[in-house]
Amino acid sequence: MAWFKKTKETRGEKKGKITEGLWVKCDGCKEIVYKKEIEKNLKICPKCNYHFRISARERLKLLVDEGSFVEIDENLVSVDPLHFKDSVAYKERLKDNQRKSGIREAVISGDALIREYPATLVIMDFSFMGGSMGSVVGEKVARAAERALEKKQPLIAVSSSGGARMQEGIFSLMQMAKVSASIGRLKDNGILYISVLCDPTFGGVTASFASLGDIIIAEPKSLIGFAGPRVIEQTMKQPLPDDFQRANFLLEHGLIDMVVDRKNLRDTIAKIFELLL
Repeated sequence: MAWFKKTKETRGEKKGKITEGLWVKCDGCKEIVYKKEIEKNLKICPKCNYHFRISARERLKLLVDEGSFVEIDENLVSVDPLHFKDSVAYKERLKDNQRKSGIREAVISGDALIREYPATLVIMDFSFMGGSMGSVVGEKVARAAERALEKKQPLIAVSSSGGARMQEGIFSLMQMAKVSASIGRLKDNGILYISVLCDPTFGGVTASFASLGDIIIAEPKSLIGFAGPRVIEQTMKQPLPDDFQRANFLLEHGLIDMVVDRKNLRDTIAKIFELLL
C-alpha cells in the first residue's frame, strides 16, 4: 500500500507540472488555453481577447523599430532613504526584484523610432514591485520628458502600475508633482505626449502622468483607476457595474480617447504621428 500511495503521488506531481507548463488559465474568460497559442498571439487570449501582462522589454520589441532603441538613465537605481523594513528590508526587496525581472527599476526609458518617427519612451514593468513609482521611476519619467522637450520629439509613456511605492513614503508621493510639472512643460511648448494605459494602472501613476496625455490610449479590458473597485464599493455602500474601471467603460465615459489592441498599437501611434507632427 505504501508503494502504491507513493506512485500515485508522484504521478500527480508530474501531471501538475506538465499542466502548469503547457496550459494557462485566462484571467478574462477563465478558460484553459494552450500556452504556446497565447505566446504566438502576442500574449493575447485567442478566445476573449484578454491582454496578459508583458514585461517592458517585450513591449519594447512590439512597439519600436528593430534595433532603434537607445536606453538612457539605465544606471539609476533606488536607495533606501527611510531604512524601510516590512516583512523584508527594502534593500533586499530591490535586489530580489532586480534579479527576477532582469531590470534595475520599474521603468525603462530611451529614444527609438516608431515606423521611422523618432520618439522618447518610458515603459513601466509591473513585474518590478508592481510597477510602483518611487524616486527613480519619477526621476526617469521627468528626465524623459525633458529629453523629449530638448529634442523636440514626442513622448510616449506606457503605464502599468499599482501606484506609489510605500517603502519610500513621502519621497514617492512627491514624484507625482515632479512628473506632472515636466509633462506640463511639454504641453506649454507644443510637444506631443501620448499616454498608453495597460492592465493595471492605478494610484499615483493614474493621478499624475498617466492621465495627462494629449492622447490617451488603453489596451482592451485594462483595469484603470485611482482606488480599486473593492475600496470604492465599500466606501459607497452600493454595487458597481461589472465593467467598472475597465478600458471600454472609461472610453464610454470620456476618460480615455481610444482602446487599441496590442498588435495594432505601433501602427496606431505611427498614424497619430503622421496626422499631428
